[in-house]
Amino acid sequence: MAITDDLRKTLSDPTPLYFAAGTADLALQQAKKVPALVEQLRTEAPARIEAVRGSDPKAVQEKAAARVRETQETLQAKVNGFIGSLDTDLKKLGESAQDLALRGVGVAAEYAVKARETYEKVAEHGEQAVRTWRGEAAESIEDIAVAVEPNAEPVKVTEDKSDAEAEAAAAKRTNAAKKPTPRKPAAKKTTPPPAK
Repeated sequence: MAITDDLRKTLSDPTPLYFAAGTADLALQQAKKVPALVEQLRTEAPARIEAVRGSDPKAVQEKAAARVRETQETLQAKVNGFIGSLDTDLKKLGESAQDLALRGVGVAAEYAVKARETYEKVAEHGEQAVRTWRGEAAESIEDIAVAVEPNAEPVKVTEDKSDAEAEAAAAKRTNAAKKPTPRKPAAKKTTPPPAK
């Protein structure tokens, strides 16, 4: 019974859908920025291409070789320093490893909390986006209704009715829409006369 309750709660929770809607809305906002970036690249591209064409391949190769040598020397110095530090007391190394493991657990917990907060923020954004989309859809439906029936007065929804009145009105509409179906008479059971 607990499993079905958990499933019901999980399946009736709209937060994942709001998260998806929020993600889609944020992606749309980012996609709107793309044309400006493309235009910027289009204006900067000729200068960059010309700079690449004008550079000397030998000079570029020499710079790259110098960077590789410099990086190799730096890396070698760091590796030697690291190996030298490993020769320290093993007890301190064990304590450091234990301390690092505990810090790692703390950092992981912190990231889990931040991830949950971000998830909730995006879900909130999605809920607002869905409300906005619903409002825009309602406005467009009203516009269509006005276009189809321009002389009709807009129907204002009031929340003065009680729940019982609303349910009664809904029941009247469904009963009026249904056609009564004729019932067939029940078949009579006949029992055979007792055998003598």
